[in-house]
Amino acid sequence: MVKAGLIAGAVMLLLVLVAAIFSPFCALCLPLVAGLAAGYMTGRFEKMPETTVKNGAIAGAIAGGLGLVGQIIASVINAVVLQNPNNQINDVFGLPAADPAQVWVGQLGFACCIGLINVALTAGFGAGGGAIWNNTQGKSSPPSDMTPAS
Repeated sequence: MVKAGLIAGAVMLLLVLVAAIFSPFCALCLPLVAGLAAGYMTGRFEKMPETTVKNGAIAGAIAGGLGLVGQIIASVINAVVLQNPNNQINDVFGLPAADPAQVWVGQLGFACCIGLINVALTAGFGAGGGAIWNNTQGKSSPPSDMTPAS
């Protein structure tokens, strides 16, 4: 569970870091893939069908936690860049330049909100990935002496 969460989390940290530099909303696309991968890898590593769904959710939460770290790092990078009024998009809309304190509060607050949503989604999809493994690889093959029902 921990190994699968850390593998998926490392990939998610890098992808969220890259995606969130462009826009924090881009990071909302990653929990689907990272969560399913974490849950499926949990089943693959542990091979215990009874606990795969629960452990997949925990592995997804670990991956989502590392994604939250990537989201916060990206928001710090964005806040440093946006402190310069020439880099702000406010002029396009005819708005005054934002104060640096507003930039920091907005970037970090938004990163925490999106990051916590990512943790919840990744945990949920991790449970789904565990269930997928459970239904495909986790079940033993049916007995060969089964006769079709008439």
